[in-house]
Amino acid sequence: MTDPIGLEDFLNVDIRVGTIVRAEPFPEARKPAIKLWIDFGPELGEKKTSAQITAHYAPEDLTGRQVIAVTNFPPRQIGPFMSEVLVLGLSDSNGDIVLMRPDQNVPNGERLH
Repeated sequence: MTDPIGLEDFLNVDIRVGTIVRAEPFPEARKPAIKLWIDFGPELGEKKTSAQITAHYAPEDLTGRQVIAVTNFPPRQIGPFMSEVLVLGLSDSNGDIVLMRPDQNVPNGERLH
């Protein structure tokens, strides 16, 4: 367990929904990963990231899927690729990542409450 945070801390984390518009293998990554381009709606536009999600997902199956991501981290260089957001997921019983997503479609860019 981590230390408690205040509401202000939570409100400073910008967590939004977006739709994956493109996904490609990322063979240059140190650990198996997939490059993702995600549409976060008119306010944020399209952002890219890489995710170590190859145990459960293939690039060709991800286009059109909504995901949840932290959108206000500073960009981070991952090999030759610049990651702009952090896609959120949970570990399964083997430690492999399962993506978080809404159980109904919602408008891209909607913020988590």
